[in-house]
Amino acid sequence: MKKNEYNKEHLANFNIAGFTYYDGAEAFSELKMGTQLNISLDEENKYDARAVMLSYKNWKLGYVPREHNRIFYKLLKIGLGKNIKIRVQGLDESEHPEEQIRVVAHLVK
Repeated sequence: MKKNEYNKEHLANFNIAGFTYYDGAEAFSELKMGTQLNISLDEENKYDARAVMLSYKNWKLGYVPREHNRIFYKLLKIGLGKNIKIRVQGLDESEHPEEQIRVVAHLVK
């Protein structure tokens, strides 16, 4: 057993919400299985007070879906953002844009 194998807890799996409306088309060719994404609060979001944005490099990809964002919002608010790892789990350009990128999120030590 590897040392770090169990130093993470699964948080969620989901498709990126709003992928159609942001920079997904520009970033798609650079995203691969396992690519780590950035996560941050979007406190200026007028549609969701707990909006949690996902990005890659300088591209805004979209958001953690509303039904999953509560835990991410809380972890980010208390300063545990560095402990959240979001990675691309699936890519399918033949799907509807809102379902092209599936991610997995873990809380790590």
